[in-house]
Amino acid sequence: MSKSPEELYQERLKRYEDAVALRVPDRVPVTVQWGFFPARYTGMTCEEYMYDHEKAMRASIKAHEDFGPDVTESPFSTRVIGHTLDALGFTQLRWAGRALSANLPYQFVEGEYMPPEEYDHFIADPTDWIIRKYWPRVCTNLKGLANIVPLKYLISYFFGMPFGFAPFGTEEGQQALEALKKAGEACFKAAAYAKKFGQEMAKRGFPGRDGGCTQAPFDTLGDFFRGTHGIMLDMYRRPEKLLKALDVLTPWMIEMGVADGKKTGNPRIFIPLHKGSDAFMSEEQFKTFYWPSLRKLMLGLIDQGMNPSLFVEADHTSRLEIMRDVPAGKVIYHMEKTDIFKAKEILGDRVCLRGNVPISMLCLGNPDEVKAYCKKLIDVVGKDGGFIMDSSVGVEDAKIENLRAMIDFTKEYGVY
Repeated sequence: MSKSPEELYQERLKRYEDAVALRVPDRVPVTVQWGFFPARYTGMTCEEYMYDHEKAMRASIKAHEDFGPDVTESPFSTRVIGHTLDALGFTQLRWAGRALSANLPYQFVEGEYMPPEEYDHFIADPTDWIIRKYWPRVCTNLKGLANIVPLKYLISYFFGMPFGFAPFGTEEGQQALEALKKAGEACFKAAAYAKKFGQEMAKRGFPGRDGGCTQAPFDTLGDFFRGTHGIMLDMYRRPEKLLKALDVLTPWMIEMGVADGKKTGNPRIFIPLHKGSDAFMSEEQFKTFYWPSLRKLMLGLIDQGMNPSLFVEADHTSRLEIMRDVPAGKVIYHMEKTDIFKAKEILGDRVCLRGNVPISMLCLGNPDEVKAYCKKLIDVVGKDGGFIMDSSVGVEDAKIENLRAMIDFTKEYGVY
């Protein structure tokens, strides 16, 4: 007899959780970083996927049902965001239907949005700096916030309030308030659809993969505020300021991940790694500037019952011994270009490994090549559990037959 959706849900969830905890599941779990693949698969443009909540949900559901991974990836946290970006006049992305053609995935626009002389402001009052300095620089419709007084000054009827709200009465201030209203409405709708998507997938027997997101403190500072060029110079020119800023960011990053996990009831917290790879910084710099705050972040999440799920982008092979210093059976490392076979030797008794079917193979290879590579991953990395099959990165441009081969072969061959 076929299993009920509830039975499938519990079976898939246990399979995934067993792998994370370094237990031996019934078979190797398999997941997919979909990206915009559901749009292409169902004949939608990337623009439609970013703006049409109902179409995006139907496309994502169909992709999950047709391919059948063990856990789901929601499109509503990082893909169906067009209306919010429009409302804010957001400039850190170029996206389909705006600066890009309708069928292109979005692209990040990096810049130095925090000049070095503002380190002290950020360290002393990061919320104030974000609202009055950062938002106006990355959101054209929030420029009016640059003119407001620090909100901490608006205390009472004779102490700050009589004139403190005046900037909100200006044309730019009104524009900023209207932009926040529209962005709030867009976020509220997206959140409702995210909840609905989770419910619809649960009805079909699919648990969610990630319950929230946070980021390595170094990456938050380098990606969004200082930029790669700026933070690279900071390691040499102002290391003390950089370290103080990381100390400020770390508890925030912990709070964000824990809040997401508690809200969703899913403890797996996604953390993409961007700037700690072998090619970006030396091992000594990694030990000084990157790893300490990342490790504090992971331990802070674990202390609150969460499972950090790190997307280890690029090549971190030389960092494996350092990255071993985490509690056993609590952490997932999704490897892109890192030598996952060496990672199994060094990390196999500490962390669950995920990945790393090459995206080049999924896009340009054939099903037999995909199956052969998956076999090697299962035989070596999947030995004794602690492994989740996945592509190296998002599968937006993967051949349908190759993606199907990765999933179906894992289900057939990956039985313990």
